[in-house]
Amino acid sequence: MHASLCVCALIPHPRLETRTRLLLVIHRLEDRKTTNTGRLAAECLTNSAVVVRGHASQPDPSIAWDPSSQPVLLFPHEGAVPLTHFVHRDVTLIVPDGTWRQASKVRQRVPGLAAIPCATLPPDAPSVYRLRSEAHEQGLATLEAIARAFGILEGLHVRHAMERVFRAMVERTLWARGSMETEDVADGIPSGVMRHDPRSGEPRIPA
Repeated sequence: MHASLCVCALIPHPRLETRTRLLLVIHRLEDRKTTNTGRLAAECLTNSAVVVRGHASQPDPSIAWDPSSQPVLLFPHEGAVPLTHFVHRDVTLIVPDGTWRQASKVRQRVPGLAAIPCATLPPDAPSVYRLRSEAHEQGLATLEAIARAFGILEGLHVRHAMERVFRAMVERTLWARGSMETEDVADGIPSGVMRHDPRSGEPRIPA
């Protein structure tokens, strides 16, 4: 994002403390995209870590987790169970971040993941992520999926705090593209920020 539109001030301070640990396994190509939301999710949580995979010159790294916790891969592989099965347990939630194709390969490509259970989210509201086209009708941005998962495992206050940051990131980006009006942006636009209005060809100061 443009520095003037940064959402860092909206990240919970102090960061959200949770019993559930987030382990984000991000594809190297996804890690370079400005529209990535997975790292933003990790920034919201104290109990989080990020592993980058997919380098052609080296094998994918092994994943380690606290042996006292239950590792769970959040992806709808065949045989996946509802995430609600793991409520009230200490969970390390492993979340693949990338395209659907990249995410679907994580279980086979990353050592140690093939044997752990997979979990799915229950039906919920449609995604509000509008920065990329979605190949799957029920697809979610990574931060959306993580927020909903933590809402189940930790409580709705965690979900809502993360979704606030996500919504601001999406809508400020849409505003910068000229696709959203200032008054419609969640948490507003920082004062003094200007954007190029594609309809007029001139910079525009937000109302």
